[in-house]
Amino acid sequence: MQNDQGVVVDLYVPRKCDATNRLITAKDHASVQINIGEVDEEGHLKPGKAVIYALCGYVRSQGESDDSINRLATKDGLLKNVWSAQR
Repeated sequence: MQNDQGVVVDLYVPRKCDATNRLITAKDHASVQINIGEVDEEGHLKPGKAVIYALCGYVRSQGESDDSINRLATKDGLLKNVWSAQR
């Protein structure tokens, strides 16, 4: 919810799982959020540049988190030749 000035005033804003688009509820204690930082040619971290992936507990309990991160990172251009839809 936003107030008259356009500022978000909700106490809790739920996230969505990037792999399944499920809502990550406050009681989902198995969910994780992974920040993957961008690096330059010399291998140094670029400040303020990161890609954020949120995974719900269901994906982790099914053992699909590694495959989901590979799929999402390939889609975002962070990985090449690691994940393909033919598998």
